[in-house]
Amino acid sequence: MRLMTAGGLRRTSPAARLLGVLSVILVAAGLSGCGAVNRVPTLEEQAKSAWSEVQNQYQRRADLIPNLIETVKGYAKQEKGVLIGVTEARAKASSVKVDASTVSDPQKFNEYQNAQNQLSGALGRLLVTVERYPDLKSNQNFLALQSQLEGTENRIAVARRDYITAVRAYNTEVRTIPGRWIAAVLYPDAKPMETFTATPNADRPPNVKF
Repeated sequence: MRLMTAGGLRRTSPAARLLGVLSVILVAAGLSGCGAVNRVPTLEEQAKSAWSEVQNQYQRRADLIPNLIETVKGYAKQEKGVLIGVTEARAKASSVKVDASTVSDPQKFNEYQNAQNQLSGALGRLLVTVERYPDLKSNQNFLALQSQLEGTENRIAVARRDYITAVRAYNTEVRTIPGRWIAAVLYPDAKPMETFTATPNADRPPNVKF
């Protein structure tokens, strides 16, 4: 109920203010009960976890490369240019700084993605050269690395797919109502996350065959 003051201004009565407070409490309780209040941080943590798995699988690939280089070098020393290309691409990918802000910073995210794509290209060129060396293709150590690399490429594809799915859910939540309102009030630091740019056949892992 609003009361008129001597100056003609309206003043909200204590009963009306109490009713307003109770309405806010009831709305908040309702949102909390349906999980809406916790949905933003929950989806954010799921996306961050998926991002960590992407990094983990890229690191797994990077760890395989030195042994692969050494094995190929023993049979194909003349492929020096290709070997150096892979080594340099790996060094560049490993030097890109990745922290919590990477997923919400377009420039940092693109830098990370481009470095990994360059490493993929260099690694692909190296593997093509193996066709010229039958003895290398039958080497047991190389065959083991081939199997590990193929498995890792599959894991990378799955990790990227899961990350894209998690980010889509999170970004949708913080950009639509009521998630957008909840984030603005309760989680002001929540920002949309970047996702991988689709490339031809990105939904399938590279065919690692020799």
